[in-house]
Amino acid sequence: MGGSAEQSLRPALSPTPGFSESRVPSPESRQLHLIYGGTFDPIHNGHLAIARAARDAFAVPVRLMPAADPPHRDAPGADARQRCEMLALAIAGEPGLLLDRHELQRALAQPGVASYSIDTVRELRAELGADVPLALLIGADSLVGFNGWREWRSLLDAVHLVVADRAGSGWERALPAELAQALAGRWAASPQALAGAPGGLLWCLRQP
Repeated sequence: MGGSAEQSLRPALSPTPGFSESRVPSPESRQLHLIYGGTFDPIHNGHLAIARAARDAFAVPVRLMPAADPPHRDAPGADARQRCEMLALAIAGEPGLLLDRHELQRALAQPGVASYSIDTVRELRAELGADVPLALLIGADSLVGFNGWREWRSLLDAVHLVVADRAGSGWERALPAELAQALAGRWAASPQALAGAPGGLLWCLRQP
């Protein structure tokens, strides 16, 4: 979830119209905090459709967080700062879609360090607190390979997962047995259930 050094770091969150705060919301808030990470190289309409659908389903802002140095694929064509700038342009005027620069900031502070989701989640947890509901928005294809993520079991307990899926994709049949067993019993009955716990649940976000 590289880039050249900057003389100063910009705020981690950039506001979009309709949102007055550019920082992570107060830890006292029990509102679900929803992070959509990805390479976004480049950002495209499919990404935006997923972000809008999640925003509407949960009635909360979605924070799009470009991965600075993704460990799961070849180096992006554009560096992290360029991808942040492209993403900012793409969501300008989109209520409820925010740009989150946490991973860019970490890359600037620690050049060459890969962007692992577990590190980002721990950073967010340190800011928000242990009891605030936090979710990662991922694609169904990413869920199929989730047991290959660093410290995936810890990640599964630390956050909720919102899984973007298209009807008939059949990803459930592709889950490795180990992962399917770990996910059993975690599926929430409604999206609202995710606001009632800090993490550990899943919700399937169906796409048309």
